[in-house]
Amino acid sequence: MGKPTGFMEYDRQTAKEEAPKERIKNFKEFHTPLSQEEQRKQGARCMACGVPFCQSGMDILGMTSGCPLHNLVPEWNDLIYTGNWEQAYSRLKKTNNFPEFTARVCPALCEAACTCSHYGDAVSVKENEFGIIEHAYEQGYTKAKPPKVRTGKKVAVVGSGPAGLAAADQLNKRGHQVTVYERDDRLGGLLMYGIPNMKLEKHIIDRKINIMREEGVEFITGVNVGKDVKASKLLKGYDRVILACGAKSPRDIKVPGRDAKNIYFAVDFLAATTRSLLDSELKDQKYLSAKGKKVVVIGGGDTGNDCIGTAIRHGAASVVQLEIMPKAPEQRSANNPWPQWPKVCKTDYGQQEAIAVFGNDPRIYQTTVKEFLKDKNGNLCGLITVKLENKKDEKTGRMIMTEIPGSESKMDADLVFIAAGFLGAEKYVSDAFGVSLDERMNVKTDQGQYHTNVKNVFAAGDMHRGQSLVVWAIREGREAARAVDLSLMGYTNLGA
Repeated sequence: MGKPTGFMEYDRQTAKEEAPKERIKNFKEFHTPLSQEEQRKQGARCMACGVPFCQSGMDILGMTSGCPLHNLVPEWNDLIYTGNWEQAYSRLKKTNNFPEFTARVCPALCEAACTCSHYGDAVSVKENEFGIIEHAYEQGYTKAKPPKVRTGKKVAVVGSGPAGLAAADQLNKRGHQVTVYERDDRLGGLLMYGIPNMKLEKHIIDRKINIMREEGVEFITGVNVGKDVKASKLLKGYDRVILACGAKSPRDIKVPGRDAKNIYFAVDFLAATTRSLLDSELKDQKYLSAKGKKVVVIGGGDTGNDCIGTAIRHGAASVVQLEIMPKAPEQRSANNPWPQWPKVCKTDYGQQEAIAVFGNDPRIYQTTVKEFLKDKNGNLCGLITVKLENKKDEKTGRMIMTEIPGSESKMDADLVFIAAGFLGAEKYVSDAFGVSLDERMNVKTDQGQYHTNVKNVFAAGDMHRGQSLVVWAIREGREAARAVDLSLMGYTNLGA
């Protein structure tokens, strides 16, 4: 695929980023896309490697290598190189319902598994995906295509995140009548209120949902299934129900002083900022402002990084990020060979901005909070941290992060965001439908299946898999749609 010698002739190029001190002045996306000519060169770098791990999506030692959607990466790289953009779009859409989302927010598992990355720089797969889908919108390839035949079957999808949208899109294309229920005021779930604008501007979500509407999908917002609408009503009114409500129960940090004021979950901080931004450009003041505050973010990962970037845009006085784990190496270690996911240190956009604004990396590794400190009015005024070390547990034999005695220290703080992950589905939804949960509080199904213990009820996405990537949610939605279609029709022609 591509040009046989392209990877030797052309260097890897990616979209140019606006300088940190400039981009923090607003909440807009800050990448300048490659030109079409440069995009073709990047497609040419795909090296006809013979075994394209980029599209494998296989598990290696508990980590995913390659794209979980099995995107036909070598094919559309070659089509970009030869200038066949419409066909490239057709091949991309065959496996991915929402390349406009993944091209912006996916960590590019495909690139980590690219054969070129074994000895050099990976093909710019994510850039090529972005180029294909945005060119398709410009040229009108993305126009609505409603199904020509309807089956008469009705499916309710609860939740409009990437899993719910993917399931709805697939089932509607099959000819089933699909209704999506969303409890928030806007559609998109995690995409809308969990991911900040600078990573995914919300008109991108609306653009795609409007096409789905034209194709016949019905969307109902502001309805909380399990509270506003009983589960029994959906089970009576629809032939099948898919639960795709996400894993929205945040993990708390239960230490002394947790009741102090100005300690919030990261997801609440991010959602409030996005809602106020969309409603009034932040003029309504209906968000948790970090302006002038000494901010501490507890937890690493994408959510912690998003909190840093958002707090800096608010005008925070300082930002510190506490990470339990040790700092990852700058390069792959010997026990982490390609094509495994590279466990290396990544400095993301929010951390880059903190370095530019405050002069230092905000991350403090192998550290956690031991106590929140309050003033006489109950307001947070600081916290006690403790250093950690990786030690072997004598009972289990597992390595665990353990406190180092005498390593406590005090840190000033007047605003804390907890970004410690999630504990599974919100229980009121699962209770309403009577579905069983596993030990991780995710909806339980047989291995590799999506049908729950309740007749005609299926589950997909983070609610089923646990907190994960957008690309995994899309795959879950597609596979759940296939399972639903099979149960309705006795056969299915939907791709997984």
